[in-house]
Amino acid sequence: MAPRFDKLDISILRALSENARTPYLEIARETGVSGAAVHQRVQRLMASKVIVGSQCLIDPSSVGFDVVAYLGINAMASTDVEELVEGLQQIEEVTECHIVAGRYDVIVKLHAKNNEQMLNLIQERMRPLKIASTETMVSFREAFHRPVPIGKSK
Repeated sequence: MAPRFDKLDISILRALSENARTPYLEIARETGVSGAAVHQRVQRLMASKVIVGSQCLIDPSSVGFDVVAYLGINAMASTDVEELVEGLQQIEEVTECHIVAGRYDVIVKLHAKNNEQMLNLIQERMRPLKIASTETMVSFREAFHRPVPIGKSK
């Protein structure tokens, strides 16, 4: 069952999901409560694992990672998917990993400096992980990225 949120919770979650650096006092002014009230709510949302962290997003190409690819991965029949995930986690260039249903066992997001490095990552670093097959989908650019629609009902 989904947790229940009041208007203040929703306002806080929206503000922080749009910009994790939004000052609590700014949220307090917009919602008509004290900064301490916002701080207490954020602490409660963190303690209940609704807010699980914040991050600084860096444009990968600005630090030399010009290739983004998604790989659909099928493990060999004898491979435990959790062991595969642990192996993939050791490859720094793999920035996301999802265990999925359907055509693949796992889908990962991979950042590489160029196509040669991507090829090396797939052939040299992933091959020992008991992977039966992969399908690589290169991303030309991210069309959009957004947070989940908090507090919007339909």
